[in-house]
Amino acid sequence: MNKVIIAVTAMLTGLIVSSSYANTDDARIAERLKPAASVCVEGDECKGVHVAGAAAPAASAGRSGEEIFNTTCTACHSTGAAGAPIVGNSEQWKKHIAKGMDTLHKHAIEGFNAMPAKGTCMSCSDEEIMATVDYMVGRSK
Repeated sequence: MNKVIIAVTAMLTGLIVSSSYANTDDARIAERLKPAASVCVEGDECKGVHVAGAAAPAASAGRSGEEIFNTTCTACHSTGAAGAPIVGNSEQWKKHIAKGMDTLHKHAIEGFNAMPAKGTCMSCSDEEIMATVDYMVGRSK
């Protein structure tokens, strides 16, 4: 009789332990398999989703040209990568500045040659990009 009780207890313990592992594994698997993104269709209520074509998220408002330069533009404009004029090098900037600020702003926003649109800062507003160009030009005259 004792052997039967011990065997039944062992089987029940094994079932309880294995089911708790299965639940943990299921949760981890579900977390790994969840979508990396979701689609939000205009007109649907989409909480926490930035709709393409809408104004930039509020989190990007108020960044200075210097801040954006230091986080986004410095990789190319401090090294000359892909032919980018180095900030502070007035000789390299002379021909760009001669085109006028409107042209520089337009090229920075829309992209030009190897310069990608907004320098890849898609969270930047046009005004922030223009402030960044103004900052770079101011340091390069």
